[in-house]
Amino acid sequence: MADVKALAEQLVGLTVKEVQELADVLKTEYGIEPAAAAVVVAAGGEGGGAAAEEKTAFNVVLKSAGASKLNVVKVVKDLTGLGLKEAKELVDGAPKNVKEGVSKAEAEDLKAKLTEAGAEVEIQ
Repeated sequence: MADVKALAEQLVGLTVKEVQELADVLKTEYGIEPAAAAVVVAAGGEGGGAAAEEKTAFNVVLKSAGASKLNVVKVVKDLTGLGLKEAKELVDGAPKNVKEGVSKAEAEDLKAKLTEAGAEVEIQ
């Protein structure tokens, strides 16, 4: 068990270059294709380096309602579950966050629906 812990400590201490070299050795000499995620996690120990963390939570920001304000209010109401008055206030107060902390796929879906209704939307 002590050997495993020592090995783990060595792996955590590797630089990005050393991780890449390890991945190359595993692939060429042993036929093991290391997962890209494992390389990124191991490289993260260096304090950022070449491997940046991927953002996982996004905010959907309504920049403006555009020409079809009524349509945008309806879509905001449906997407957020707000009442008609609250949805109108959100649209009138643009720029405002429509939803916060959502996945990239959900943010893209919300943006598409709002853009289709005539709104100007941004994902942050």
